[in-house]
Amino acid sequence: MTKEATVIVPTPVDDVPEPPRPARKQRRAWDEAPRWQIYLPLGIYLVFTLIPFYWILLFALRPAGSTSLLPWPMTLDHFDKVWTERAFGTYFENSILVGLATLVMTTLVALAGGYALARFDFKVKRAFMLALLCSQFVPGALLLVPLFQIFAELQMINSLGAVIIAETVFQLPLSMILISGFIKNVPYTLEEAAWVDGCNRFTAFRIVVLPLLRPGLIAVGSFAFVHSWNHFLFALMFLSDQGKQTIPVGLNTLMSADSVDLGALAAGGIIAAVPVVIVFAFIQKWLITGFSAGAVKG
Repeated sequence: MTKEATVIVPTPVDDVPEPPRPARKQRRAWDEAPRWQIYLPLGIYLVFTLIPFYWILLFALRPAGSTSLLPWPMTLDHFDKVWTERAFGTYFENSILVGLATLVMTTLVALAGGYALARFDFKVKRAFMLALLCSQFVPGALLLVPLFQIFAELQMINSLGAVIIAETVFQLPLSMILISGFIKNVPYTLEEAAWVDGCNRFTAFRIVVLPLLRPGLIAVGSFAFVHSWNHFLFALMFLSDQGKQTIPVGLNTLMSADSVDLGALAAGGIIAAVPVVIVFAFIQKWLITGFSAGAVKG
């Protein structure tokens, strides 16, 4: 008995059913908005944002007494006046010193405290975190009297060290919370692998964790620097010598009860704003990355 061969006839290509096409997403009405409905509000917002900056540049660059809407003829007399006659060079140096010292101290202490909050469990951890959060609701003006008494006992009144310590204490709660969020995003297994290779806790943190915290450290450090650069109250209360004042207090000296030198005030405002603008121009990439990383729960 012979077995009959089975012949398979191929199916014509035209008879193969086509896969179902995905349903076309229905476009909403606001997806088809004309371009002008997008650019017009953005343009209006841009104009309202740039007009104050242009007004400051206009007063700083045009001669005194001029009413022109264009800074022409252009002059730098106002900048020379505030830098030399009004001692803004000294104010600038003091602000740089206070800002950099606050940046370093805030970053180091917040790094140690943030690591403890992220990697260790202790009984009062929740209460401590709650205290850090509640401290952000306390205005800085309420701290002036107790801080003044403390610094008076320590004989630190009229010292830049008092301003640096006050700024650091004021920045620490938020900085520790942010740093702890950054450290939680670093897998704990990376440190354990370093321990297996013979590293102690500090060496594992320095080699493995610290390089991954660069965006977070830049974000926290820049926030501390900018806040100490712009803060007015602590420098006004703790410093009485004019040679130790900072830029915000120096700007206040340009205004009196009888008159205001608008040209000098505008020039001083530009001098105060330029360093902050330069810093943010260079670190904006790291700043956005750092804050977005700290906002994600690890």
